Amino acid sequence: MVRSSDILLILVAILFPPAAAAFITGCSCDLLINICLTTLGYLPGHLHAFWLIYKKMQAEERYGSGGFIYVGNGHYEPLYQPAPGQPQAPYYGATHHG
Repeated sequence: MVRSSDILLILVAILFPPAAAAFITGCSCDLLINICLTTLGYLPGHLHAFWLIYKKMQAEERYGSGGFIYVGNGHYEPLYQPAPGQPQAPYYGATHHG
């Protein structure tokens, strides 16, 4: 499900990808990666920002809105983990890496 905040993030990513990465990850190494990719070429920065948005949307689907924390910083999977003390939403996906 696409939320209005996700649409806003997509619009920000189209205009300036590092800003979208900063909104999602804060001051992290993913932000530095996005800045470097954007300076190397605008398209790589866009692709990275859209990938971060996609992973955030997956985390919202899996853990519920606000039920997760960002733990990226160089990790490929998962970028998000359940927040401590938050009940985990049921996961109905076909491939669960529990």
